[in-house]
Amino acid sequence: MRNLSLSLAIASIFLFGGCQNSKQQEVVLGPNPFIKHIYTADPSAHVWGDGRLYVYASHDIDPPRGCDLMDRYHVFSTDDMVNWTDHGEILNSSQVPWGREEGGFMWAPDCAYKNGTYYFYFPHPSGDDWNNTWKVGVATSKYPAKDFEVKGYIEDLGDAFAMIDPCVFVDDDGQAYFYYGGGGRCVGAKLKENMTEIAEPLRPMEGLEDFHEAAWVHKKDGLYYLSYADNHAEDGKGANRLHYATSQSPLGPWQYQGIYLQPTGCDTSHGSIVEYKGDWYAFYHNMALSGQGNLRSICVDKLYYNPDGTIREVEQH
Repeated sequence: MRNLSLSLAIASIFLFGGCQNSKQQEVVLGPNPFIKHIYTADPSAHVWGDGRLYVYASHDIDPPRGCDLMDRYHVFSTDDMVNWTDHGEILNSSQVPWGREEGGFMWAPDCAYKNGTYYFYFPHPSGDDWNNTWKVGVATSKYPAKDFEVKGYIEDLGDAFAMIDPCVFVDDDGQAYFYYGGGGRCVGAKLKENMTEIAEPLRPMEGLEDFHEAAWVHKKDGLYYLSYADNHAEDGKGANRLHYATSQSPLGPWQYQGIYLQPTGCDTSHGSIVEYKGDWYAFYHNMALSGQGNLRSICVDKLYYNPDGTIREVEQH
């Protein structure tokens, strides 16, 4: 009986003590926004081989006049989801040889890694008629947060009107896919091995409902997810929500699933979804620091999936 009691006590310590330790190890996020010293927007989050999570963001300029003043990109990283390092500015419009002379219009970017090189993709107009002259530039580096050099832009993308927000997804087999869109149109295609040219004609992403902009693709348990911002407005002002759709293929067709992030108070919404150290996170921006929808700040919250693969609506904190 004494040995049985001892065994039960040990089991109790293991069961309840183990659960307590597990809870203590759960990641507790810091307050949002997590970047406060400058205004930031359009977070593109990635985990690279060095064990850190990196966020590539656009930069709102204070005092604001409009998105035309956005002119430079910063990179931030963390290894604990609480303490963030600002790696500084990695690119601005003066470094883009084919860009518009007036600068500005450095909107939502993305980054990808393949064969020892980081590829930074960014939208930028090439002329005064900015909304009809968008191009998707490509800068490369051997490092994730410095020494990026503009190599040119992706050619043969067709009609440039309102086509912004590049996203590049690299699948498990190493094949890279390019997506972008705006003004209600979203397209995608395979990329060539060089990561700077499309390998096939762009095709529309079919099955999306109320697409506006901000395409983002991620994969979980063999299922592809395409998330994006809608055209929702409140009181005559932009109040975009973030939606998502799923597919068995990286280029669709997509099955619409619903909204995963409600409006954040900003004029626009833009997000990314990434897994880090076993947890999933939703990145987005809000106006908590400025109180103005065009002076935004990047945020992060936990993202949870239902057993059937659908996404629960994010609780913003």
